[in-house]
Amino acid sequence: MRRRDFVISAGAAMTAVGALSSSLGAALAQEGPETATPEPQTEPADAAPPKPFDFEDVAAMAKDLASKPYEYRDAELIGTFGNLTYDQYRGIRFRRDRDPWVGSRDFALDLLPPGSIFHEPVDISLVDNGVVIPVKFDPHMFDFDPAQFPDGVDYETLGDMGWSGFRIRTPLNRPDVMDEVAVFQGASYFRAVARGTLYGLSARGLAIGTGSPEGEEFPLFRGYWIHKPGDQDRSVLIHALLDSKSVSGAFEFRITPGAETVFDTRVSLFPRSDMKNIGIAPLTSMYWFGPTDRSRVDDYRPAVHDSDGLQMLTGDEQRLWRVLSGHSTLQTSAFMDNNPLGFGLAQRARDFESYKDAEARYERRPSGWIAPQDGWGKGTVNLIEIPVENEFNDNIVSFWQPADTLVTGNRYDFNYILSFASEVPDSAPISRVIETMSGKAINDPNARTYIVDFDLGLFGAEDPVPAVRASAGRIGHSYLLRLPEQRRMRLAFEYVPEGAKLADLSAVLNGPEGPLSETWIARWTRE
Repeated sequence: MRRRDFVISAGAAMTAVGALSSSLGAALAQEGPETATPEPQTEPADAAPPKPFDFEDVAAMAKDLASKPYEYRDAELIGTFGNLTYDQYRGIRFRRDRDPWVGSRDFALDLLPPGSIFHEPVDISLVDNGVVIPVKFDPHMFDFDPAQFPDGVDYETLGDMGWSGFRIRTPLNRPDVMDEVAVFQGASYFRAVARGTLYGLSARGLAIGTGSPEGEEFPLFRGYWIHKPGDQDRSVLIHALLDSKSVSGAFEFRITPGAETVFDTRVSLFPRSDMKNIGIAPLTSMYWFGPTDRSRVDDYRPAVHDSDGLQMLTGDEQRLWRVLSGHSTLQTSAFMDNNPLGFGLAQRARDFESYKDAEARYERRPSGWIAPQDGWGKGTVNLIEIPVENEFNDNIVSFWQPADTLVTGNRYDFNYILSFASEVPDSAPISRVIETMSGKAINDPNARTYIVDFDLGLFGAEDPVPAVRASAGRIGHSYLLRLPEQRRMRLAFEYVPEGAKLADLSAVLNGPEGPLSETWIARWTRE
């Protein structure tokens, strides 16, 4: 069982937490003068109501944290929660009758237990009409599968080890079923699904030092404030406090489930130290192999991945598709931009025959898309590809890295919309890459043949003109071929390394007035 599915399945066994008061009593009136028989005091008619809890409250906490030395939080997992196996963790379930949103037609909330890899305690509070209600960890809120815990549970020795996260449910696919739609658990990771999709890639609050020689730093969401949705609400509002050795931050997520599950996201960061290698709006996925590198893997399936490419929409509205590949060494790519309009990790192969995996169903994994708001200035969209030998670990990371250093003592704000959906929300009339394939060239053992299939539907009777380039080595013979029955325009070419160890390849199909297709990009490395 891979760690990614452990996070999914273990949490999937959880249901919801105990019923709590939906509101607090009225605030105490200010005491009047002392008398022998005090008269009841009431608030003045014109008294302002208490300020509801909001994003700026979390930002104030983050700013205060950043002014102090970092303190790592950990919990000793003891008794029943200590040394849990995968099956044992799955055997711990929240009682459905303890959902704090019980009775809601549109949303349900599950709180998740500690155990196994989840040993960093997370504070969780509910917010009802602006009032904060902390939720104390209580092991009595769980049911324990007797098949996994035959000796029973000693509740008295468990203590307060903290929550590990939470999950939101909603009638996503059927009106009578509360499907999982989003889960926050582990470091600053969270993931979501849209209608008709299954859990796949993850998002994170922040990436620090990803792919760097110094090693990666993993910030933690140490506290969440989950706002109770009203009867007419179609979104759930969540605030989160992030903390790490280098930075503290405040996050706001307004989650709207549906055919496209949307996270309207607001972030404020407060660095503890000057930060250069920071990743804003990171996405994490898995790529093992596909049609470009099938020969290196002995597996019955044609492809195994949660995402097959990095899609980008630059500030000057250029559309790029960087196909993912498996490499034997760590690969880092950086695409310079100014005020990017969007980027994300996409899964374009959407038919069962592309994978032939009846269990994992990779064709149903969602794509993730980041749409920056308010202008992010200069920087790079970074792509990290980490070598793997199986499908058990996430190894693909994308994020935005600002060009300027984040300086200690300042506040940095980023707003963006994160979408989970089958298709990236970009309907521009331009031909997109459908599939990329590669293999050894027939006539030259040192060369490689590439096949790039574009959507045929947007091309007229006249063929476009391909422009194929390589950063090192040279491009050999290239040609276009129409495949009307498959609705594809096929570009084929040879790449000759000529001693190169690494090269970035690109191709675009041009018409008289400019590009008719997105720009295809791939990285070749000598194995």
